[in-house]
Amino acid sequence: MKQLFALVLFASFSVHAAPTSYNVGSSSKVVWLGKKVGGEHTGKVNVKSGSLTFDKKALSSGDMEIDMTSITCTDLTDPEYNGKLVGHLKSDDFFSTDKHPTSTLKIKSAKKAKGNTYDVVGDLTIKGITNEVAFKADVVESAKDVNVKAKLVFDRTKWKIEYKSGKIFQNLGDKLIHGDVELNVDLTAKK
Repeated sequence: MKQLFALVLFASFSVHAAPTSYNVGSSSKVVWLGKKVGGEHTGKVNVKSGSLTFDKKALSSGDMEIDMTSITCTDLTDPEYNGKLVGHLKSDDFFSTDKHPTSTLKIKSAKKAKGNTYDVVGDLTIKGITNEVAFKADVVESAKDVNVKAKLVFDRTKWKIEYKSGKIFQNLGDKLIHGDVELNVDLTAKK
């Protein structure tokens, strides 16, 4: 009887293994894409910190902090024009990096869809404003690390980033900047 009890106890601990956490590393990157009438710009922002938690071999939660002061533009080769654009992106017209040096993404739910793909819902905070976002993420877990690739598209006007937005202002013509911003996330996290 004691052996049966011990076996049941052992089995219950085996089934209920503790969640596994991974720390997001400095090799992780976020590439942004913004579009305007007749063109687009792209660049990068650095991941400051983050973690991913797996429960029963499935992504269950996570968070990521982005260093908004690190924003760059990678498509403009003229140093002066590049500097002007980056300065403008850091200004109050866009991300107000002096007042809000970081942005965050906190995963609220992650449901396995097909293969390594998850349907993720999270809270995205930019300029101190939080809105819910939904996106798909490809997640590959190995014995030592996790790789996550995701494309997240958000409407910047929901975060009061309204500069030359057609949703806010009329008759902008070729000065219009589209509201949607695309983030291509490539995270590597280690135990």
